Amino acid sequence: MIINLGENDSVFNEFIAEIRDKNVQQDRMRFRRNMERVGEIFAYEISKKLEYQSVEVESPLGISKMNILKKQPVIATILRAGLPLHNGLLNYFDKADNAFISAFRKHTKDGKFTIQLEYASAPDLEGRVLILADPMLATGSSIVLTYKALLAFGKPKETHIVSTIACTDGINYVKRNLSRRKYTLWVGAVDEELTAQSYIVPGLGDAGDLAFGPKLDND
Repeated sequence: MIINLGENDSVFNEFIAEIRDKNVQQDRMRFRRNMERVGEIFAYEISKKLEYQSVEVESPLGISKMNILKKQPVIATILRAGLPLHNGLLNYFDKADNAFISAFRKHTKDGKFTIQLEYASAPDLEGRVLILADPMLATGSSIVLTYKALLAFGKPKETHIVSTIACTDGINYVKRNLSRRKYTLWVGAVDEELTAQSYIVPGLGDAGDLAFGPKLDND
């Protein structure tokens, strides 16, 4: 299932517009906060799909029956670009367990690249709800490799993949490679074009650089 929150008119699209805007992007704190706010809205929408249980809550004046989450999810994020989005998800799922994966593009002399995974830290994922966040879904390779790497920590009951902006090619790649898995893909916008360097057009640029500053290539 693919859910595009940007298809419906809401304040969500205001945040996406600012995230894309090259002038607003000059303010790194604003960029990070907008990514965080997008993550909060994704978290709220995802929460509607989770399992709940009835509990009794004692107030100063009596007992109230409330439905609360049956079990907290695990929020997994690809470093470093995913951190602001992760924080937004964590603001709402504030009791969630967390997982982090280090992944980067290893460029070759012919202009191509492969996705390299260096590090993964995660709790037991067996039977859990996994929320896997990456702000940009371009080729889809990072998400697929990361998901498969996380299976070493257990098989999730279900997975929610969250990307602020996705490309059609990346969505199709995820569909082909995770076809036997139970997952929902949540996106804020879908763009059609990828450059030769596999950047989404119009996209927003490099989410990691915009949030935290430029980095030296490690080629």
